[in-house]
Amino acid sequence: LGSRNGFTQMTSAVGMVLWLQHWHWYPMMHMFSLALTPTYTIGLNKDFKFPKTFEIVCNSKPSVFAYPRKLEEKKEEKKKRVETVTLSTTAKEKARQARKRAKGGGAGDAMEVEREEEKAETKDDEKGKESGTAGEEGEAMDVEKAEEPEKKVKKKREPEPTTFRINNPARITNAQSLVCEFDLTQRYRPIRTDEKPFGVIILTDSTPGEDEDLGAIKAPSLEPEGECAPPEPFEWTPPEDKEETEKAKEEVKETDMKDAEDGK
Repeated sequence: LGSRNGFTQMTSAVGMVLWLQHWHWYPMMHMFSLALTPTYTIGLNKDFKFPKTFEIVCNSKPSVFAYPRKLEEKKEEKKKRVETVTLSTTAKEKARQARKRAKGGGAGDAMEVEREEEKAETKDDEKGKESGTAGEEGEAMDVEKAEEPEKKVKKKREPEPTTFRINNPARITNAQSLVCEFDLTQRYRPIRTDEKPFGVIILTDSTPGEDEDLGAIKAPSLEPEGECAPPEPFEWTPPEDKEETEKAKEEVKETDMKDAEDGK
């Protein structure tokens, strides 16, 4: 709400007061734009083009006025379903229970019991082979790890610079402008060196004969791009009340009657 010199701006104060009433009347929402001041800082030459080599010195750490980091959404790790493994002991238990049941049964039950026992034995053999190969691989990996010692390189934190340069154009807030200053040793210098480096700055060229690296500002296009065109101009007339129209008609009739009587 304040100006560069620290005075309260009347338009900003009025815009803020009107914006606070937007709850009662929603068009007041647009009044908030009156309370905002742009933080766009740009240096322009005599042709209103900005030299890209012009820079402003900020006597502060870059992290003080840096933009906040974007929030990263944490990805939920999906839990993998673990397949249940039947142990050989459970298979043997089932075989024993089947034997007990087969004592009173026929030859078909005995054949099923023998098949279950064979399956359990084959599973035990396969697990034994896998455990043997896994043990050999684990020993080989341990040997390789012992031969190669771990080397952890610690990254040294570089000290943050106390000053940095801001390119042209840039965003400089009112608080940041207090720690910024002009570099008068460069080619382009401001006309008024006592002012804060904030807003539009008119520059002078100390070596006008040399080549310039300039950038032009693009004017906003009047044709809408991807938006609906504005409505055509029109005149709005409020709706008429029935009572008022009837009163007006009666008044017209009375005046007509009086005129007729006067004419007679």
